[in-house]
Amino acid sequence: MRRRTRNAALVGTGVLQSALLLAGCGLITQPAAEPRHPASASARAPGASALAGKAATPALPVPRGDGSRVPEDFNGDGHRDLVLNDLVKAPGAGNDDDAGIGIAYGTSKGSPGPAVRQLLTARANGARVAGVLPAAFDAAAACDLDKDGFSDLIVATDPPYNGIGRPPVPLQLLFGGPSGLSGTAVVLRIPEQARYGNEWPDHPVCGDFDGDGAQDLAVTASAGQVSFLRGPFTRTGAPRGADAPIPGAGPVLAAPEPKADANGDGYDDLAYAARARTPGEAAEAALLLGGPDGPGRPGGPYTFKAVRIPPAPPLPSGEAGAVTELLRYADYDGDKRADVVTRTHRGENADVIAVHTAGGAAGPSVTFSTSIFLQPDSA
Repeated sequence: MRRRTRNAALVGTGVLQSALLLAGCGLITQPAAEPRHPASASARAPGASALAGKAATPALPVPRGDGSRVPEDFNGDGHRDLVLNDLVKAPGAGNDDDAGIGIAYGTSKGSPGPAVRQLLTARANGARVAGVLPAAFDAAAACDLDKDGFSDLIVATDPPYNGIGRPPVPLQLLFGGPSGLSGTAVVLRIPEQARYGNEWPDHPVCGDFDGDGAQDLAVTASAGQVSFLRGPFTRTGAPRGADAPIPGAGPVLAAPEPKADANGDGYDDLAYAARARTPGEAAEAALLLGGPDGPGRPGGPYTFKAVRIPPAPPLPSGEAGAVTELLRYADYDGDKRADVVTRTHRGENADVIAVHTAGGAAGPSVTFSTSIFLQPDSA
């Protein structure tokens, strides 16, 4: 039996993940939302179609960084990077073919663009489990797990499992560095004492839940329990420590937003709900408050606020019936105000990513199609 996951991008816990993702480190960790916002011709931004249709944008090298404290900054150059799941598929690709994860690196121009990009795939970057490469390879969260100044990526996969007993851990870690994300992932190591039941560990959320300055991870266990993994993590995927699972949360975990420390006491907190939130929509949840022992104190009700989605640019092909989804709600240009990143698509063959900066001119500052990641120079 294989576990097939589809997560919508990004992470710090961020919008969950839009979550995700990240005020701090979260990406969108819930399944991709159903289509909600039809893209109308009257909402088309001038010139957006032509810009989004540039399928031959040359790829530039990833700038080398020295490390930073900016969330989702995989190459440590001080600019937030954009993580993209659900990439446009190559012609002839099957429904179960995973196109991989696209990274659009942040630039000094104030927002991530299509030129400095990277494609991560299970074949090139996945860790084998029982000798098998994962078929699914979806970004689930991002934060600096090993405390080296470079953000790392938590990836949801589908390791082989026969349905008997406790399943293997499906989460893998790709570590950042001066040149961005590279190399082969490692499987997240969840100590036996931190697991409970036979459900898949899922919905990873980053946060400094115990206030020691290192990013921790919270993931689901069975029966509404949470595995709390203390950071920093080693490059072999092991946490600094872990205790017995925390009861009373789940089955869906998220990070409060825009600040992971919802009550301002110096400890990041954890939100949980009965079902996944549609990115950008208001939703009710509850809190587990962080503290010296991690996220264990009930914090009462919590409300995720709605995010306004700007008018959608048209698809490069001009197809009708397109829908627009929120991908990320986070600060990409460093002005301390959240920007809006959307994806407009119809099916899996055409899309346009739009970055709307807060306080910017009408229309998106950057548009591009994820088809750029199919180009040979983006591998």
